[in-house]
Amino acid sequence: MAADQRVATIQRIIVRGNERIEPATVISYLPIQVGETVDPERIDLALKALFRTDLFSDVKIDVEGSGDLIIRVVENPIINRVLFEGNQGLKEDKIRDEVQVRPRGIFTRAKAQADVQRIVELYRRSGRVSANVTSQIIELPQKRVDLIFKIDEGSKSGVLRINFLGNRGFSDNDLRDVVVTKQSSLTKIFSSNTNYDPDRLEYDKEQLRKHYRNRGYYDFRVASAVAELATDKNGFVITYTLDEGPEYKFGKVEVTTELQKLDTNLLKQLVPIREGELYQDEKIEQATDALTFAAGAAGFAFVDVRPRYTANRETKRIDVSFQVNEGPRVYVDRIDVVGNTRTLDYVIRREMNVTEGDAYNRPLVDRSRNQIRALGFFKDVTIEETPGSAPDRTGLQVRVEEQPTGELSFSAGYSSVDQLVLDLGISERNFRGRGQDVRARVSVGSLRQQVDFSFTEPRFLQRDLSAGADAYYYKYDLTDYSAYATTTVGAGLRLNFPLTLNSRGSLRYTLRQDDVEIDDFLCDPTLPIVSLSLCAQRGSFLTSLVGYSYRWDRRNDPINPTRGFYTQVSQDFAGIGGDVNYVRSELEGGWYHGFTKDFILSVTGSSGYIGGWSGDSVRVNDRFYKGGTSFRGFETAGLGPRDTNFGRSDALGGKAYAIGSVELTIPTFVPEQYGIKAAVFSDFGSLGLLDDRDKQTLGGLPDPLIADDFALRATAGLSIFWKSPMGPIRLDFSQVLAKEPYDKTETFRFSTSTRFQ
Repeated sequence: MAADQRVATIQRIIVRGNERIEPATVISYLPIQVGETVDPERIDLALKALFRTDLFSDVKIDVEGSGDLIIRVVENPIINRVLFEGNQGLKEDKIRDEVQVRPRGIFTRAKAQADVQRIVELYRRSGRVSANVTSQIIELPQKRVDLIFKIDEGSKSGVLRINFLGNRGFSDNDLRDVVVTKQSSLTKIFSSNTNYDPDRLEYDKEQLRKHYRNRGYYDFRVASAVAELATDKNGFVITYTLDEGPEYKFGKVEVTTELQKLDTNLLKQLVPIREGELYQDEKIEQATDALTFAAGAAGFAFVDVRPRYTANRETKRIDVSFQVNEGPRVYVDRIDVVGNTRTLDYVIRREMNVTEGDAYNRPLVDRSRNQIRALGFFKDVTIEETPGSAPDRTGLQVRVEEQPTGELSFSAGYSSVDQLVLDLGISERNFRGRGQDVRARVSVGSLRQQVDFSFTEPRFLQRDLSAGADAYYYKYDLTDYSAYATTTVGAGLRLNFPLTLNSRGSLRYTLRQDDVEIDDFLCDPTLPIVSLSLCAQRGSFLTSLVGYSYRWDRRNDPINPTRGFYTQVSQDFAGIGGDVNYVRSELEGGWYHGFTKDFILSVTGSSGYIGGWSGDSVRVNDRFYKGGTSFRGFETAGLGPRDTNFGRSDALGGKAYAIGSVELTIPTFVPEQYGIKAAVFSDFGSLGLLDDRDKQTLGGLPDPLIADDFALRATAGLSIFWKSPMGPIRLDFSQVLAKEPYDKTETFRFSTSTRFQ
């Protein structure tokens, strides 16, 4: 604007220099309209408004004497392609996800430079602190450019050594196991934690603090953490300076509350802390959770549990007082579900134990997360609090990461049980995103052939009722184990329902036909080769069975528990119609305790008894058979009663069994991404107690060649689990500690695994 035209009235607005952008679009960004009076301040505002659009690399505005507002623009180019050169240590997809510029976007040098810094930071986090990145543009016709990021990755900056100063309670090697960052070595060539990462350094300081505070060192702090680049720049040396302080024990533990309905003596019994025990932060957290849960169960949705510490430096004791008071009233304002691209919202929401408008209750929120995880549809589930519409309101964001739930498979494999196995199946655990489970499978092996179909509706009649139907055909060739083959055709209905927050019940009905076949020459009346008890089982029998189960589950995680226990009891009654009469009862349970993420102890057990009624004995195909994966160290049906007539060794099964197992997961020192885990175990128990008539000769006398000793069996060994690309694989190496002479044992088993710790 000329000096003598500092104020002018605009008659026209003219845009010049634009190629792609319409003049009307440019004018729409202006804070000036035709007929308005402008001065230098308004011209300056217009310039800033146009530059803020990022559409133009240069803008000039002039006012001519006739009242024309002339806008001259130079457009920023459009990005045609974004290319990366020189990247070998990082995949292009990972870098592309980090940068903000995209093809068909507007190019500005500021955006390109910002993405240069993002790529440098990405390399820094991957341990390449000397990486250098530059941007280059190649101009194309029609105001287009190719944007190229040229990357010089430099050498990877590993961690040469991790030193600790001031540590007396734990050795350097002990503390190196605590931190996530590891020293570079040949044994850790596959680990991604051997590079220097400043962010990981901060995390390691917190890991050290947790380690010491859970072992009595209440005053512990990391005085400094310094990473120094070696003189030859081939790696870093990290030095932690520690101030351990003395070791403390718990002193007096008190619980106080102003809530009249809560009994302080009862609350104190729930606190897992005893005077004289080594001080641990984890015990404080466990006590806080236990008191919060107890108050919530007593009807106090709004409770505030605050531990107060009193440290006595002379006695090295820490007194802890838990103050349980009514907290601020907070209600759930809104529940948002994010991350579910396939699963319908209501499938997730119906697993929530709190709804919009309810009082906020942390234990119920945690329980909701476990229930959503138990669906098996998601890799990860988190529930976070978000700001509500008012101070007494909170939102909940349920974030899920979906995983494949459907499978169409044709596979061939080998196991030490079935030898060659061919399997064709289709299954969908989240049918149409509605949570329904549909399965159909055909499986053929040397031991078994089966065809089965099942359908489960998790919310039958729109209630918390799981209903399902099954139809199946099984054929088991047990001639190598028990001289007979059996064919089963059946169908069933089942119903599962909640009883309390931690327990569920189920009802079921099954109708099936069993055909038991034994070669005639084995049952020749003049000279039978197998026992009469087996020969008497030949023929077809119809079983009509109704049953129920009760399960109480207090584990902290439904998939990989590290705390808690569960127990289940079930009974089945056969004889409501059909040809077979028996009552079968089974009990199982487990207890879990995680010392660390690598050391998890589990103690599990199961027992069962089946007895005939109305004069019936228990048929051979209804008895219990154990061994293989159910009792490691013994072959399938390898322990229990056995027919040893004529040098044979046919398993007869048992009416009763009791089996326990102790298992401890151990570290494999293999990177977690390889999916290899290991556990040491010991299995022990017994199987036996045939009916007397099944142990008699033709003359009605006891048959001395039918062995039935309800004696202790025990094994110990190592199990290796591998989540391989071909599916989960399990290897069991066993040593038998106690057995009977007629049992069938094995030292190695290769099979699939249905559960990983």
